[in-house]
Amino acid sequence: MDCIFCKIIKKEEPAEIVYENENFIVIKDIKPKAPVHLLVIPKTHIFSLKDIKEKDKELMGELILTSQKVASQKKLKGYKLLINVGREGGQIIDHLHLHLLAKDINNKF
Repeated sequence: MDCIFCKIIKKEEPAEIVYENENFIVIKDIKPKAPVHLLVIPKTHIFSLKDIKEKDKELMGELILTSQKVASQKKLKGYKLLINVGREGGQIIDHLHLHLLAKDINNKF
């Protein structure tokens, strides 16, 4: 498999890691769309949100909780969470990931 996120998780490709635990890695987006643009990536390779199964519901809950934890650590007062699904929905990398977007300290997007 030639997945860039899997390579980042295995430390085979560089990335600016903001947070990591046993199930997730959080990195800075290399093409940010907001002053704070982080990617919350499950270490389990799932192609897209449309590919999650019943067995993945705990992982999906952890995805949200990990996002919340990182936002709290970054002292973000408000933020957006976004998951692109499929090419038509803007998904570029075929590995489920959540975008955490936030304003800068001046509250500007």
